[in-house]
Amino acid sequence: MNPVLIDSIGYAVLMIHLYSMGVKGEYKLRLISLIANVGYVLYGILISSTPLILGCIITVFLHGYHIKRLRTNRGNSD
Repeated sequence: MNPVLIDSIGYAVLMIHLYSMGVKGEYKLRLISLIANVGYVLYGILISSTPLILGCIITVFLHGYHIKRLRTNRGNSD
């Protein structure tokens, strides 16, 4: 795969991640961060970086768990 395309994917994911830090609300932050971390897993696969892949897979599961918890709590408060 073209190195410029791989780098572009990495920079795009970085921009999504940075954007997530500026949003209001835990749910939005976690959802956008989850999307960014899925992108980081893809990027890690493309550059063959096992630490990046493993770290981001763990983070995807953590964000997923907290998103599920937030949605459950939101349903209980109605």
